Amino acid sequence: MASSDRKIAEDALHKSNKDGSFLVRKSSGQDSKQPYTLVVFYNKRVYNIPIRFIESERQYALGREKTGEEHFDSVAEIIENHQRSSLVLIDSQNNTKDSTKLKYIARVL
Repeated sequence: MASSDRKIAEDALHKSNKDGSFLVRKSSGQDSKQPYTLVVFYNKRVYNIPIRFIESERQYALGREKTGEEHFDSVAEIIENHQRSSLVLIDSQNNTKDSTKLKYIARVL
């Protein structure tokens, strides 16, 4: 898991320039309910997706809480799942949706 700030993570993904490139970084805030962020590159854009920790279930989930969301036992399980099945990417500024599988682990240099 990369310990890098948002700008460094985004720069690393732009340099990779491959759809499906990703990394996991510690979240900017020190909130135990959102310890990590999944950063994904797709269509020349970078998406920062919160990884939430659900204390009552001792599991993780992506994004904002929603009905019927998937829960995972670990962050690694989230990655493995989305290497097999597509991850929905939502652009809240343009109100658009895309999807990609996680394909390439980006390196922070």
